[in-house]
Amino acid sequence: MTGVIRKPLRRPLPSPSLLRTWLLDRSPAGLGAGLLGGALAAGLGLGALAVLVTMLWISSPYPDSGPGSALRVAASLWVLAHGAELVRTETLSGVPAPMGVTPLLLLALPVWLVHRAARDAVDGGGGGGGGAGLTGSVPLVSARTAWAGVVAGYLAVGVCAVVYAAGGVLRPSWVWTAVCLPASVAGAAGVGVWAGYGRPWAPVERVLREVVGVRWLFRGDQDGAAGAGGGRVALRAAGLGAAVLVGGGAVLVVVSSLWHLGAARGAFVQLTEGWSGRFAVLLLCVALVPNAAVWGAGYALGPGFVLGAGHVVGPLGSAPAPLLPPFPLLAAVPSPGAGSWVNWVAGVVPGVAAGLVGWVVGRAARGEVGDGGAERWGFRRTVGVVVWSGVVCGAGLALLAGLAGGPLGVGTLARFGPVWWQVGGAVVLWVVGVGVPVGVLVRGVRRGAEAVVEEVGESVADDDLYDFVEEEGGVGL
Repeated sequence: MTGVIRKPLRRPLPSPSLLRTWLLDRSPAGLGAGLLGGALAAGLGLGALAVLVTMLWISSPYPDSGPGSALRVAASLWVLAHGAELVRTETLSGVPAPMGVTPLLLLALPVWLVHRAARDAVDGGGGGGGGAGLTGSVPLVSARTAWAGVVAGYLAVGVCAVVYAAGGVLRPSWVWTAVCLPASVAGAAGVGVWAGYGRPWAPVERVLREVVGVRWLFRGDQDGAAGAGGGRVALRAAGLGAAVLVGGGAVLVVVSSLWHLGAARGAFVQLTEGWSGRFAVLLLCVALVPNAAVWGAGYALGPGFVLGAGHVVGPLGSAPAPLLPPFPLLAAVPSPGAGSWVNWVAGVVPGVAAGLVGWVVGRAARGEVGDGGAERWGFRRTVGVVVWSGVVCGAGLALLAGLAGGPLGVGTLARFGPVWWQVGGAVVLWVVGVGVPVGVLVRGVRRGAEAVVEEVGESVADDDLYDFVEEEGGVGL
């Protein structure tokens, strides 16, 4: 018998895509791509604001400072766009005055840049941006490496910008900058990395499951499970409610601006002279339009907003505001005095938002009509999902209200805009008061409709059986 030459067993070679993923994740290239992307995102944001401010400075007929001061103002505005407060050192009283109202449209620029940089960083700088990496299936860089690289690169440029802006008349507040700048960058980068991985639900579920008392929300939320669990439904309903509130607030602002169109036009003409100054005012108004929408949402919810300490403007009544500068958006503020039915109509906005939250949860509570495999929710779980939708929606509106308002000085103008905790609490109360009954009602109606569908189906089946028996000539007993 001839001998058999045995060849040593060899491990199968890894595929090129897996090998590249392993090497890129464990080499400086993955971290370096994130660092470069974060630094580039910060540089693009700074550059865009620097170009805009420099253009306005050049076109100004009365520039009172040099280009260095204009660039420091641009750097300060970039810091303000991350939610931090600024401090104006040159005032008539000599007391530094804070400025904490963040234009929400300005906030969208750095958030979008960081999100895009983090999403592309999971490809190791490949720029695929599709959430599948260069391999077409698995991102090349781990989430932790991509996130850390983008955040570190962005903050490295941010620290230089803050130090440079600190030498100007309008300088960042160190405390607010140390909190808001890293928090906003870390949050936007985290969402970007999550998007780069295809928006998986499992990591979100693991984080939210740790919240005490809400683990029961996530039954059926596993990827691939039939039907949507309470966690996804709560987030979807909260997002819809927040969108309706902000959109309704924007509608209220537009209606009030048209009502006070003459005053708004007069304020626009009175505030400045020359096309460059009016163009700057127009840009400021556009940047503050989302803020006005959040103010309108706070007004519709009931708490209203504050125009100086002790001067509340709400649907039930408006206190006389202090002497305010002429500004087109401020011309839309309702007149002081007791509220009338015209002001009370604004309550339709939160009512519709809360009703939609309950409607979304109520539909999900029974699944699709006639779908016997869908998960059924009990009464308590339906109510709980509606309540948690209100909590999430209230937290989102509270965050927007905190960013949309803030101090514009000392003394009377130390409080300006909606109060964040009042807005968030009002959202929860509206959702509990309106959304819970709507959710329970929709659940009951769909339950009744499903029972009717099942009864009709059984009746049709019986009729078919009867016709079959007649055609066959009967069945002998």
